[in-house]
Amino acid sequence: MIRVLVAEDQSAVRAGLVLILRSAPDIEVVGEAADGERAVALARELRPDLVLMDVQMPRLDGVSATRQVVAEGLADVLVLTTFDLDEYVFGALRAGAAGFLLKNTEAKDLIEAVRAVGRGEGLIAPAVTRRLIAEFAAKPVREPTADPAVLDSLTRRERQVLSCLGEGLSNAEIAGRLAMAEATVKTHVSRLLGKLDLRSRVQAAVLAQELGV
Repeated sequence: MIRVLVAEDQSAVRAGLVLILRSAPDIEVVGEAADGERAVALARELRPDLVLMDVQMPRLDGVSATRQVVAEGLADVLVLTTFDLDEYVFGALRAGAAGFLLKNTEAKDLIEAVRAVGRGEGLIAPAVTRRLIAEFAAKPVREPTADPAVLDSLTRRERQVLSCLGEGLSNAEIAGRLAMAEATVKTHVSRLLGKLDLRSRVQAAVLAQELGV
C-alpha cells in the first residue's frame, strides 16, 4: 500500500485528485493540505510514502515545501505543475523532488506515476521529461552551474547512463541503446545517484543537461 499526502490549494482540484487516487486498491490517501506549511506539518505527523505537491500554494510554496520534506527525509515528493512554471519546477527538482506531473494528466497516468515513485522510479513519462528538460535548457538558469568535477567519480559506463538520463530515456530505452540488461541499467543508475549525492533520476537528468554530458 502506497500512503499519499495530497497538497493542493484549490479544493475542487484536490478533491478530484483524492477521488482518483482512492480508486486504486494499492493507494491510500492519508491526508490533505491546502498550503505548503500544512503539507510539511502533515508530512512530519503522518510520514506518508509520497507527497503529491502543487507548486503554487499560499503560506509556503511547493518548492520550499518540497525542500523541507526532502531535507528531513519525510517522504518522496511528486510535483504537480504546468509548463508555464519552468523555473518553479526546476527549483523543485533541485530541491529533491522525485518527479513531476502535468496538471492535465489523465487519471490512469496519475495512478501509474504514484506507483512508479512508490517503486523508486523517479523519472515519470520519459517523453514529457524530455520536453521539460528541453524547456530548462532553452532558458538561462539563475542558480550556479554545477561543477563538472562532480563527474570524476563516475566510470565511463556510468557517464553513458547519465547522458541517457539527460535525454529522458527509460531504463528499457537505455538498455537498448547501450546493449546491456535492464537490471544492469538499474544498478548503474543506483550507483551514480549515490556517487553524485542525488535523490532521484530526475535530478540526475537535470544535472546531465547542466553539464552537457
